[in-house]
Amino acid sequence: MLKYLKNIFVIIIIFFAVWMLFIDSNSLMIHHELNEDISDLENEKEYYNKEIEIDKKAIKELSTEEGIEKLAREKYYMKKDNEDIYIIEYEDSLKTKTNDE
Repeated sequence: MLKYLKNIFVIIIIFFAVWMLFIDSNSLMIHHELNEDISDLENEKEYYNKEIEIDKKAIKELSTEEGIEKLAREKYYMKKDNEDIYIIEYEDSLKTKTNDE
């Protein structure tokens, strides 16, 4: 084993391998980190593309008079002048306190 370490070519190859794996600006560790970053960014891109599709559907719904009226009635509880609004809450949807202490 010691015989091989005295060979200049083996020393140069070992030095080159260590340099390329750990020290160089294009090392394998940096490539691994960059590949992880690329993967994360692609996942974010996919998420935002899905959000864009959802928003496009919402915009399409709101482009009609019926869509605007539906949003105003459901989300903001708006009504016409001659209507009454009744909000029905079910027992399982109410927040109740339990004193189990």
